Amino acid sequence: MDLGINKKVALVTGGASGIGKAVVSELAENGCRVFFTSRKATQNFDVGNNKNYDFQPQLLVVDAASENGPKKIIEELTKEGVTIDILVNNIGDTLGILDPFCSLEDWRKIYRLNLECHIELNNLILPKMIENNWGRIVNISANASLENSGPVPYCAIKAAYTAYTRSMARVLAKTGVVMSAVLPGVVVTEEGHWQNILKTNPSHAETYLKERTPIQRFGRTNEISPFVALLCSEKASFAIGSIHAIDGGQARHYYSGNLDAFS
Repeated sequence: MDLGINKKVALVTGGASGIGKAVVSELAENGCRVFFTSRKATQNFDVGNNKNYDFQPQLLVVDAASENGPKKIIEELTKEGVTIDILVNNIGDTLGILDPFCSLEDWRKIYRLNLECHIELNNLILPKMIENNWGRIVNISANASLENSGPVPYCAIKAAYTAYTRSMARVLAKTGVVMSAVLPGVVVTEEGHWQNILKTNPSHAETYLKERTPIQRFGRTNEISPFVALLCSEKASFAIGSIHAIDGGQARHYYSGNLDAFS
């Protein structure tokens, strides 16, 4: 299927590994010129078997969640002489902050990483998208945003992130810019939480899969990325504010499908 995004310029935050890396590959395979951020310099993007990209993905060594991180990203893109057509806000984490009574400083860390830096980057990129009357922004949220599934600070901020997506999308509806969100299920990623659990406590992982996931296995990054790419595409013009749980049926909230049905 032609997604209609050949030669579009895309930015994926946290695109050096995990779901972000799979999204970078997916967009590159569809002819996008893709830039991706990472906090540290890495080797050239591993194209694997995909050696026929029209544009080799380009790394921007920037911590997107750092103070002025989004501005630094825009500065680097300006040097490249490009403006962004497609933005995938991918970074996010619990930061190991599990205490529901944690300090306000810890709350601010969760807020910065999982919401504030995304809003800051969106606000820097949106004016040009609106001027061009075309743009796609996909926010990678979590099922924890719609149900009690994780640490309190993380759930609360992800809930705000999903609500922001839904609300902001309506503001943008007539501009040609489509904002949506994907809520991934449990996926094993390099150096990620579940990879660590599989190494240190495999019996916990086995129990979790048996009790919490109907498919009883972890997801793969390339099972998430095609849906993200579709939402980045010309085909997504009617997906205003759509919220998608791509999770193997794990979510137990009633909105585990497309929320458009309940609008």
